[in-house]
Amino acid sequence: MIGVMLLESSSVAALAVVLVCAVVRPFRWPEAAFAVPAAALVVATGAVGLEDVREEAARLGPVIGFLAAVLVLARLCDDEGLFHACGTWMARRSRRRPRRLLGAVFALASLITAALSLDATVVLLTPVVFATAARMGARPGPHVYASAHLSNTASLLLPVSNLTNLLAFTATGLTFTRFALLMLVPWLAAIAVEYAVFRRFFAADLDAPAEPVEEPEPPELPLFALVTVAATLGGFAVASAIDVDPAWAAAAGAAVMAGRALARRRTTPAAVVRSAALPFLAFVLALGVVVRAVVDNGLGHALGAVLPDGASLPALLGTAALAALLANLINNLPAVLALVPLAAPSGPGAVLAVLLGVNIGPNLTYAGSLATLLWRRIAHHHDHTVELKEFTLLGLLTVPAALLASTLALWASLAVIGT
Repeated sequence: MIGVMLLESSSVAALAVVLVCAVVRPFRWPEAAFAVPAAALVVATGAVGLEDVREEAARLGPVIGFLAAVLVLARLCDDEGLFHACGTWMARRSRRRPRRLLGAVFALASLITAALSLDATVVLLTPVVFATAARMGARPGPHVYASAHLSNTASLLLPVSNLTNLLAFTATGLTFTRFALLMLVPWLAAIAVEYAVFRRFFAADLDAPAEPVEEPEPPELPLFALVTVAATLGGFAVASAIDVDPAWAAAAGAAVMAGRALARRRTTPAAVVRSAALPFLAFVLALGVVVRAVVDNGLGHALGAVLPDGASLPALLGTAALAALLANLINNLPAVLALVPLAAPSGPGAVLAVLLGVNIGPNLTYAGSLATLLWRRIAHHHDHTVELKEFTLLGLLTVPAALLASTLALWASLAVIGT
């Protein structure tokens, strides 16, 4: 009995250390600097066996490879000028009106998050939003908060939009196309709720007159990057239909962009490797091992006792709410790793409800997702103060309403389309 309690406490302590260090990043060390030793510790203490580690590595391997390819693709698209063109388009589209700029940010952030993952929105689009607001003379708050919220909320649409989706995609048993069809209406519903709340919450900022610093030039669209992204998205659907891992389509898109950039000497092999964020990939794998130890030593039993069964509307609502709560308690990556195996026996609908919770829920607290933490650092880098009270109040106004609307939409989609 004492041995079991020690395994439970050591596993929970290891997860707590990993999450706290991922938030605080002491000495500015990468997340992997703490996650990898924590994973080694739970293996050494017997909290998780070597066979379980191999299972986690086999399960997460394709996901990690996919994530690396998408990160490379997004960075090379940025090098081609795709995000600069997006900023120019937003400035011209808004016509000196902050409310129109908010609509443009919502549209672009939603599409970029869906197609290139939430990391592209946080890391690459957020600085562009700051620059665009400054060029227009508009208050940046509403537009910058939009990029944060949509990096989470707008990641519902495709299996490739969020690491949480990738982790859950195989468990759904759905094809790429059917996943997208089932999540389309929930995606639209959640974004619509966010947009309605933002227009009211930031009314004073949006009604303040803008004083443009400079007129935006006509955007030069990087056609090669756009065509490559479109072809890669098409490749995801085709690969899924013929039972080929979508990671191969992502790798092909990244290879095409990298080959062109290297041939034109616009990048170097070392820069391409750095853009894959290898320390973060090691963090994901190590986190999976630590979460497996926590789940196997008590958390799985506790969650199984409260997780609703089936895919009825009350069950979907309960599953989404539990997932959102857990995401804010232990971060959305551990939450999805813990909940998906428990929800999978209830069918694809239950797994998709988990994704609603772990993708929308993190907008409630800073620690809900790593993307939000990264966004906060970027905001501070641009001398924009992020108020805890404002962030939390906005989350309280958006998260419950968006969860309710998207879960109702998911239930309707399951009834109409089926699984």
